[in-house]
Amino acid sequence: MHSTRNAALLCLALAALASLAAAKHASSAPLLLAAAVVGSPTLRSTIASTADTGASEENPRIGGKPAIHLLRKPTSNGAEPEFLSATILPGHGMNLFQITANVPGKGEVQVFASPSLKEAAQILNGEPESSRGVLSFSMGGAFLVPWANRIRGQLSPDGRFLTTEWHGKTLRLPAVWKGKANPNAERHAIHGLILNRKTDNLKIEANADGETATGILHAGDFGGYWPSKTDVTIAVSLKGKAVEATITAKNIGTEDEPMGIGWHPYFAFPSGDRKQARLHIPGAELAEVNNYDDVFPTGELIPVKSTKYDFTAPHGAPLNDIFLDDNFSQLTRSNGQVVVDVIDPAASYGLHIQGLSNEIKTIQVYAPPAKPYAAIEEQFNFADPFSPVWKKMDTGMVTLEPGEAITWKVRLELFTPQNE
Repeated sequence: MHSTRNAALLCLALAALASLAAAKHASSAPLLLAAAVVGSPTLRSTIASTADTGASEENPRIGGKPAIHLLRKPTSNGAEPEFLSATILPGHGMNLFQITANVPGKGEVQVFASPSLKEAAQILNGEPESSRGVLSFSMGGAFLVPWANRIRGQLSPDGRFLTTEWHGKTLRLPAVWKGKANPNAERHAIHGLILNRKTDNLKIEANADGETATGILHAGDFGGYWPSKTDVTIAVSLKGKAVEATITAKNIGTEDEPMGIGWHPYFAFPSGDRKQARLHIPGAELAEVNNYDDVFPTGELIPVKSTKYDFTAPHGAPLNDIFLDDNFSQLTRSNGQVVVDVIDPAASYGLHIQGLSNEIKTIQVYAPPAKPYAAIEEQFNFADPFSPVWKKMDTGMVTLEPGEAITWKVRLELFTPQNE
């Protein structure tokens, strides 16, 4: 009986996939696929694990794998804010590429500032391997492992690599980034080593009010750049009231290793009006940097109170024309959480970004005045965490002994802002 049912479901799913390939409007592919596998989490997981099904003109392979789409049925008839879908790139480190939501009075909105999947494929598939996927953190919500932000060091003669030290061990890292304004800017490492890493194991399962995707990256020593071996598990859970992203890094090697985890999501302002958009950032101090091109920390932490960088008020502060590429620390927690708010009064839109892990020590915020978004990065570590400028300060890099694991977790919740 079960085998007959599973066979019928499989035929139904394969028929749906065949129709997708021939469909004139390929953008409907995720919805058709979901319809084909409703009520069968096992079959949905089997289809997802192939990582090759579901590819189409509108859903191209990116990093060798098509995007996956988590879906749920709306339940409020548009009367309440609720999440609708999440799109993930398993070919690029499980980048949480897009989230959609219903906002009363506004309809369906995109939570992230991202291009279309077709545009992303053109950008990312054309990127040279030597850049190690850095363009992935220019869109969506790239996950950053085994460190977030910048790392400086002694450059090799050809400028392709740098060396730095951690606990007396020499780390050799790819120097893939530099400032854009100065042609002679110093090259450095940035945002970890999984930006273009393909997911090794992937499954999608139904949850109580949506779907959850879990990917495992058997990262090993991250291509020879890290002192031990690591398995990285990334899970994204879509529900009506919340989207959760969870990253667990486990040291499966024989040596101690440093571990910093974060992400790089571009949160959109649905109204498009950046000046009136507000941020609440519970950070009492700001890391001084040498300039906004290199963005290298000097090791000095500056109080934000009564400065233009003070976003600590409960209802936040408007962005106006301020440029931000800054790291906030000395974080105040609410019920144990680091909560950043994105508020767009013109769209009656609010988003809580809740950092649930105790190890989250800093929030990097990138918000250029000409763009209708703010990248808000809750992360373990300060920028350039191995630098001597920090003296003996704890810079947020966790030491994982063999067999140990650490988890980074962030939850997104929608809300309707109240008029002040």
